[in-house]
Amino acid sequence: MEHELQSTKVYAHYLRVNIYAKKNFMKIGYLGAGAWGFCLARLLAKKGYTVVSWTIEKDLLETLQKTKEHPYLKGRPAEGTITFTGDLEEALDSADMIVEGVTASGVRPVFEAVKKTGLKPGTPIVLTSKGIEQNSLLILSDVVVSILGEEVRPFVGAISGPSFADEVARGLPTAVVATGSPDLVGTIVSTFTTNSFRIYPCHDIRGAAFGGSLKNVIAIGCGISDGLKLGNGAKAALMTRGLHEIVKLAKAYDCRPETLYGLSGLGDLFLTCSSELSRNYRFGKLLAEGYSAEKAKKEIGMVVEGAYSAVTAVQLAKEKESPMPISETVLAIIRGTIKPPDAVALLMARAVKEESL
Repeated sequence: MEHELQSTKVYAHYLRVNIYAKKNFMKIGYLGAGAWGFCLARLLAKKGYTVVSWTIEKDLLETLQKTKEHPYLKGRPAEGTITFTGDLEEALDSADMIVEGVTASGVRPVFEAVKKTGLKPGTPIVLTSKGIEQNSLLILSDVVVSILGEEVRPFVGAISGPSFADEVARGLPTAVVATGSPDLVGTIVSTFTTNSFRIYPCHDIRGAAFGGSLKNVIAIGCGISDGLKLGNGAKAALMTRGLHEIVKLAKAYDCRPETLYGLSGLGDLFLTCSSELSRNYRFGKLLAEGYSAEKAKKEIGMVVEGAYSAVTAVQLAKEKESPMPISETVLAIIRGTIKPPDAVALLMARAVKEESL
């Protein structure tokens, strides 16, 4: 009870800080204008911040400049002081905060460009992509630090958790977590919180990154299961055993198990595995219907982060010798080395072990 009371007081403090947030952060440079990026840039502009949204997609930029409406969020035009640009320098110039919304694979090239363009010291950087970099196996905040230097680490944080751009844009209640250093987490909470977008402080940035990235792989598996019409029991088993292998792996990388059982783990897993709004889930269903990975990606028309994260999941598992049979099987299906029905038979034929970690 005492712990809950203390947590309530801390959260209330973050919300009180929100009253003063606009005095501290006037201009926000938003890097990336996909549906999620547009959604959060729109949220910030509605709160009264000056937002400059940057994208390299020329057709999208033209549409946004002309209509202030995203093609994937029809009827939800941007409000407030928001502009769209293809000039990175314009987005970064005098920015009091940088928010990233590209893709997991795009974080490195974008921040290499940021380094060349220049960023004033001490600028908070908030990551909203979910992923772990292939080969280097760095969480995205560490990717940014590796590029900009160790001195930026206290200023790099992230937002993660169960959220769909369409629902947030509609003002439906959503709860996520903010991770990073204590001071930065307070800044993120105060800057992004609205009456319908609630942010919980979390200081396990690695655990949140693992949950946000690896749940996408399990979501593909659940999409495959539903595409094969295997039933609700099969999907429940995939979600539960999928969470099991994520937590086991995350513990090997010094993540806190409780983080994986929170919003950025279990919460995000449940949402992504059970909704047609999830592109990872839809990607899995298309694979079950016989689509190749490339054809399925083209059909969806947006980046499928789970396809990228499946590679990373297997790389992480090999490094720590932590078996991830579901993730390994999903990757094999994506690569076309095994067909979905055969993959199900192989998983069901595995030796039975005690369920506990």
